[in-house]
Amino acid sequence: MTIKQYVGATVSGTLPPDFALPDPPRIPDMQQNAKLRRVESALDGYFDGRDDVLVSGHGYLRHDPMNDGERYAPDCVVTFGVDAKAIVRRNGYVISEVGKPPDFVLEIASKSTGKNDYTYKRDAYERYRAQEYWRSDETGGRWHDAALAGDRLVDGKYVPIEIIQDEDGRFWGYSEVLGLSLCWDEGFLRFYDPVAERFVPNMSEMKHERDDAKARSRADKARADDAETRADDAEARSRADKARADDAEARSRADKARADDAEARLREILRRIE
Repeated sequence: MTIKQYVGATVSGTLPPDFALPDPPRIPDMQQNAKLRRVESALDGYFDGRDDVLVSGHGYLRHDPMNDGERYAPDCVVTFGVDAKAIVRRNGYVISEVGKPPDFVLEIASKSTGKNDYTYKRDAYERYRAQEYWRSDETGGRWHDAALAGDRLVDGKYVPIEIIQDEDGRFWGYSEVLGLSLCWDEGFLRFYDPVAERFVPNMSEMKHERDDAKARSRADKARADDAETRADDAEARSRADKARADDAEARSRADKARADDAEARLREILRRIE
């Protein structure tokens, strides 16, 4: 059943909150999916703990939930100040329901759809008034018009965001809405936090960081346990040394007592002789 058929069957003509939009059709692309997982996991981790931030992709972006003619499905959408759970339940971003267009839209190039991303999709996202629209092409510009490109909405029109190339061949652009720099590095798209002065880790990198942290924690505990063992051994040796010292002192006192007793007997003998 299409959405229009479903709505036509209702009395009110409105979709219930738990009704999910259909999944957009997609051409299988394992490499692109892997890149998207890295992107989404990095942004998910960066905005973790904020319930008002949506980081998602693969669902439809449209004004009207009932309009099957709106078939745009961005690879990644980020929006602030929204009910993220409600958007996820709808299985798509419906601007009329959310109350605002997306703040950030990203398309990752693929061989089959790359040209669409920098032509009519750019026009569509401009009409939707998405605040920023970014594109990344692992081939360096064979599938898109550039390795990395971004547009920012100014007075209702997209204005290209400045992209610079560093001496290592990486391309950089700054996203005002994310507060992060996007970096195209040998075909991989990464996000750089200028405040923390580090790249935002993706899911795989976060796992490595957790594993490294656990390994460091285990090493620190092992060192602490070893130090405690050495301290216990030192304390035991100290107690043993003290026990030996006390024993030696006791023997010395006993020897002195016997010497004093012998001297006393000798004096008594000498007294009697006299």
